[in-house]
Amino acid sequence: MTNAPAIQATNLSKNYKELTALDQVNLALEPNRIYGLLGRNGAGKTTLMSILTGQGFANQGTVKIFGHNPYEHDATLSRMCFIRESQKYPDDFRANQAFKAAALFYENWDEDLARELIEAFRLPVKRRIKKLSRGQLSAVGVIIGLASRAEITFFDEPYLGLDAVARQIFYDRLVEDFATHPRTIVLSSHLIDEVANLLEHVVVIDAGKIVIDEEAESLRGAAVTVTGNAEKVAEFIGSYPVLHRDALGSLASISIRTRLSQAERARAAELGLELSPVSLQQLVVRSAMGTEDNDTSDVNVEAMK
Repeated sequence: MTNAPAIQATNLSKNYKELTALDQVNLALEPNRIYGLLGRNGAGKTTLMSILTGQGFANQGTVKIFGHNPYEHDATLSRMCFIRESQKYPDDFRANQAFKAAALFYENWDEDLARELIEAFRLPVKRRIKKLSRGQLSAVGVIIGLASRAEITFFDEPYLGLDAVARQIFYDRLVEDFATHPRTIVLSSHLIDEVANLLEHVVVIDAGKIVIDEEAESLRGAAVTVTGNAEKVAEFIGSYPVLHRDALGSLASISIRTRLSQAERARAAELGLELSPVSLQQLVVRSAMGTEDNDTSDVNVEAMK
């Protein structure tokens, strides 16, 4: 047994002309855990996953997957599965042909699981992939990602176009299969609260930099919103780190990054202040928005991706 990380990125940087997609990223992901890779559109998530899977180049830094550079290292690449947001297949491929190809590539492929998922998603496997709907195309990727049982599986927005029922099927099957066949799963998503209970560890990237790299459990309840009379709110929050602030006349609502003790909660009650938890999604959104410098209360959560 070894405690070495399954994925190790050190001082990883990637530039596209004048755009810095990744900026000195350091990341270590352990084996057999479910990670959330979260952030806004253009934050660098897909670029990072592409480099980690040997499908892209970094301008600086190193990547080690099970101790090896994944680029053109077949033994390492065969242990990974990367399901992209817009997965490409040959024009004349049918869904069942995509599954047959995956079965040849992934040595841990589970045909029974693939068939169960095909039925659960009601996927027309004999239809040409280019004729599938957006949700059906996403289902093809989800099935390959789960049935591959690769030691490291990356899902880049795997369920675009899936309805709520189909997404729940994906979440349920992922958890069930992970329990019996643990592996490292990296789930990139903008539906943060929807996947929050799946995640064991959260990595948030913004403008090419890692801004959060923490256990999911430590983030739950790690922030609170204080609402009430503006002067009393200001008195209460003191020097706590501020995530976001709203004000309307004499009222204020300020989100702070801290875990309040029972004594602090009692003091808030004495001041007539209302306390409400900050969800993981709100915490990620605020962290990726520049926090205290942004006073906008209207957050476009759909832009988180």
